Amino acid sequence: MIQRFASLVTCGCVLAGAASADCPPAPDHSADISALLDRVQAAESERAAQLIGNQLWALWADAPDDEAQALLDRGMTRRSAFDFLGALADFDRLIAYCPDYAEGYNQRAFVHYLLRDFASALADLERALALSPDHVAAMSGQALSLYGLSRLAEARAVLEQALKLNPWLPERSLLVPGGPLDAAEIEL
Repeated sequence: MIQRFASLVTCGCVLAGAASADCPPAPDHSADISALLDRVQAAESERAAQLIGNQLWALWADAPDDEAQALLDRGMTRRSAFDFLGALADFDRLIAYCPDYAEGYNQRAFVHYLLRDFASALADLERALALSPDHVAAMSGQALSLYGLSRLAEARAVLEQALKLNPWLPERSLLVPGGPLDAAEIEL
């Protein structure tokens, strides 16, 4: 019991320290992201687009400092291991420490989405997109969350916007004729 209390106190100190520390600004990759979006729009194959997408992910996941990077990486590892509560805790810490880092919100939104908490995912995705308007993955997540809430016309509009930036997104299949976001299938 004492050991558990000590762990909680230590955890509380880490949280308090993280929330009170000053996070530096995230690296400005906007020019590189814009260039990669131009390249993905001109990609001639899905494979070529995937390779460019990987480069985009590397830029979005470039945290402001080592502490933020450790929180992001650990949260993503926990999410991959289906430790969703642990991942949420890490992303909460990351957002408390770096409230202006878009990827913290995007990653927390992904966990909320996996937990089928689409409303919470949308709130985080709105913040991520306010910080990084061309974050195609956040747009895609927003479309999927809207779809999860049966807000089909909105989901379609957001997905169409994302596809203008990256026409190779896997979610494009939702828009095919007869697909769940096919305009003919959605009652407006």
